[in-house]
Amino acid sequence: MNSPKLVPYIKAKYFFKSIKKKNLSIAQCHGTFDLLHPGHILHLEEAKKLCDLLVVTITSEDFVNKGPGRPYFNDDLRVKTLCALECVDYVVLIPFAGAVEAITCVQPEKYCKGKEYEDSKKDVTGEILNDIKTVEKFGGKMFYIGSVTFSSTNLLNKNFATYPSKLKSFFSEVSSHWNFQEFREIVDSFSELKVLIVGDTIIDKYTTVSVQGLTSKNSVISSRFISDESQPGGALAVLRHVKQFAPNVKLFSLSGTEKYHEEFIARYLHPEEDLIIRESDFTSIVKHRFIQPMSKGKEITKFFSVNYIDEHHPSESLSKRVKSSLEKILNKFDLVIVMDFGHGLISESVRRLLEENAPFLALNCQTNSNNFGFNIINHQYKRADSFSLDQTEMNLACGKQNYNAVEELEKLHISLNSSYAWLTRGSVNTIGIDNNLEKCSSEPFQSEVVDTIGAGDAFSALVSLCAVKNLPLNLSTFMGQLAGAIAVKIVGNRDPVTKSKFLKSAEAMLNCQQ
Repeated sequence: MNSPKLVPYIKAKYFFKSIKKKNLSIAQCHGTFDLLHPGHILHLEEAKKLCDLLVVTITSEDFVNKGPGRPYFNDDLRVKTLCALECVDYVVLIPFAGAVEAITCVQPEKYCKGKEYEDSKKDVTGEILNDIKTVEKFGGKMFYIGSVTFSSTNLLNKNFATYPSKLKSFFSEVSSHWNFQEFREIVDSFSELKVLIVGDTIIDKYTTVSVQGLTSKNSVISSRFISDESQPGGALAVLRHVKQFAPNVKLFSLSGTEKYHEEFIARYLHPEEDLIIRESDFTSIVKHRFIQPMSKGKEITKFFSVNYIDEHHPSESLSKRVKSSLEKILNKFDLVIVMDFGHGLISESVRRLLEENAPFLALNCQTNSNNFGFNIINHQYKRADSFSLDQTEMNLACGKQNYNAVEELEKLHISLNSSYAWLTRGSVNTIGIDNNLEKCSSEPFQSEVVDTIGAGDAFSALVSLCAVKNLPLNLSTFMGQLAGAIAVKIVGNRDPVTKSKFLKSAEAMLNCQQ
């Protein structure tokens, strides 16, 4: 959109510095402004009265943390609406999730927030204190204004088709039992848990290439290199999710002794969390995917993958060492999350040890190209206090192509003597069963997918925390689905599902149903 009021982010800092040299004072308001309502108008008009110029910074759509399906209106529409207001002098679109970068960009004399932010404890993101420090760093002052308060989220969800009817019914069911404050207290209680994650540590490497066409002689696909990125995958990715909610967490795994692997692990794992056994004869696992550049609004395209994995599983002596080390620590934890990728860490004897000694065993036994048909949950395990699996894993577990998903999940749930069981079926739904054989079904929260890799791990991380706390099935399923919805908007495991983003999204979904 072209407007004399719209200032590009990359030029904004210098632009506003030049304005200040003219002895013009600036007030700033920042937010999403997804649906402009009377409360916004009054807020902006009050802010305008405080200074010569009013600058409104808005969060770019790729960084909005209001839950799946938000923002409802795209960047162009939100910018155009704000530019149309007489009281607004300038608008800047900010390519960051928080306000610190927006404040740094404008450096206002007066930064205005709604009166509901006066009590910093009510800010679920916990970022308001950083905002205050940034404002004061540049010599500005905070002002809490607004005579009328509305919620764009409430208005959108009650009057617009932001979610399918079945999904809104599910949100309504959850919110009828727990308001957001109660929900937040439950999430905060996860911090009490001592968690051990057992599983294969994987480096997920993404190489982005642009396909140029076929070579003239051999008809081989030719591509141009664009970029490389390495991310923490496997059990390490799950640790990053869990750590956001339960900081007292450790990782038990097996790796090689390669220098590059040690340097990579050190970036993501604190020494106190590191229970990894290093073995020179073991190859650290790397999964190298070649992908196409991302297109806005579309899932990334993966061309092919090259896996660095030992052909044979660890020796018997190494497996004994793994078992002996694990045996010494299991009783120190409230929850043991097993991420069994079938890459050699978890031998038959280690499985039996986990089944017999884990205080609460949360299991995710995965099928992948390296173990297809050989790492089936009910062939490998006899007990799991909770577990989650996907459609392919269920197909292998029940040995059928056509079956009743609920019935087969119930059979598996009983055979493993579980308290909770979940079957995630991608874009179809997620089914859950608890120890009373109560059942729950939820459609996916997010329809716009960037990358499905890592979403199942995020789901498993959250439902495992719920299961050990013995939370109701529908609430646990809600949390797992929300974690998965956040994860599918992230490329691979580039970022964890943060507690602040999780709570902010949950607040948007639950409060609008009250």
